Amino acid sequence: MVRRARSLRRAPAPMNAPLQVRCLRVHRLAIPLRFRFEHAAAARDVADPIIVEAVGGAPYAHEVGYGETLARPYVTGETPESVGEDLANLFAPRLSSFRPQTFAAALEFIEALPVQVSGRVVSAARTAIELALLDLACRAFRRRPADVVGWMGLPGFGAPGCLETARYSGIVVGRSERRLKTFLRGQRCYGLRDFKLKVATAGWEEHLKWTYEVLGRALERNKATLRVDANGRWSLAEANTALATLERCGVCALEQPMSDADDADLPYLAEQTSCDLIVDESLLTLSDAQRLIEGGGVRVLNIRIAKNGGLMPALRIARLALAADLHVQLGCLVGETSILSAAGVAFLEACPKVRFVEGAFGRFLLRADVTRRPIRFGFRGRVRPRAGFGLGVTVETEALSRFAAAPPRTMQF
Repeated sequence: MVRRARSLRRAPAPMNAPLQVRCLRVHRLAIPLRFRFEHAAAARDVADPIIVEAVGGAPYAHEVGYGETLARPYVTGETPESVGEDLANLFAPRLSSFRPQTFAAALEFIEALPVQVSGRVVSAARTAIELALLDLACRAFRRRPADVVGWMGLPGFGAPGCLETARYSGIVVGRSERRLKTFLRGQRCYGLRDFKLKVATAGWEEHLKWTYEVLGRALERNKATLRVDANGRWSLAEANTALATLERCGVCALEQPMSDADDADLPYLAEQTSCDLIVDESLLTLSDAQRLIEGGGVRVLNIRIAKNGGLMPALRIARLALAADLHVQLGCLVGETSILSAAGVAFLEACPKVRFVEGAFGRFLLRADVTRRPIRFGFRGRVRPRAGFGLGVTVETEALSRFAAAPPRTMQF
């Protein structure tokens, strides 16, 4: 016998009923990658996302919001352990006062969540709780994440943003010449036009040469772009020496050539090259963005939602960059699931202009995902807007259990 599915419509909550969080669960996962991913700062073959599940209280007990983050010590100084402790001891206690009766009141609470505490950056932990609360509030009050820009007062921002024109980037990977070229040609056949190669690693010059042999003609005809990322591992002298090789191979942008301790040298380096300089690890907070803009030399700010503290701080940084006539790159962290990818789509739906877009690899990179319909960019790097309210993803609780790296941490309110 075939049973008819019940209607998905839910009775609206009573007017002025406050939204509360009844339960918070923190899931640490380990999801195998399809191939080993290496760069100058780390190498990994397993994704290690941290998922936060926020369960609403009556009359919103049927609503659940999800957030995600990844901890990268070499980016924000946070670890999976520190993120777990900050979620339990810094952010969870604040939820006792989370009782918004409107979407605007929910956003006021969410934006007040700290990115730094006593000089220590907690942006990865903040991202997970921000996205979970934002997803929950959007579901409860029947809103979309891109709607936050109206309350935030960001002129020029708002749906449809740049979602129609944004194209996700490909990646250049492979230890051997044959593997690198095969993988790169496959991405070109899939219609991708923007590519990124990690440098400041052993043999990077050879990898760049192989890449140019595949992309050279398209680069010369402006049918493709190539940028490189040193992850802050070069000195000023090393970066300066590399410039000739980069320019000869058609590189249009160089990301984080030196560590954040050398940010003062960025204007000098910019004068030596036609490559646009992108900052990433140097850019954690809104004050970092202001400092880098005022310091000069930078042409692109790489905004990563999990690095910069969530969707709302990411949008504020984007507004600052565009107002200064700089470019925005939406970056990602290796191993993001569809939860963070959905937040990236929301960013594109709100931000009017993005030069480069990373992420939404889905099962191109992960061997499994945690949502019913994983988000993955399509042909030519396009991605569709998410339907419905909230982040627009349905998380499979079975997947959270199957890929658990540790028992979930549960907090009741």
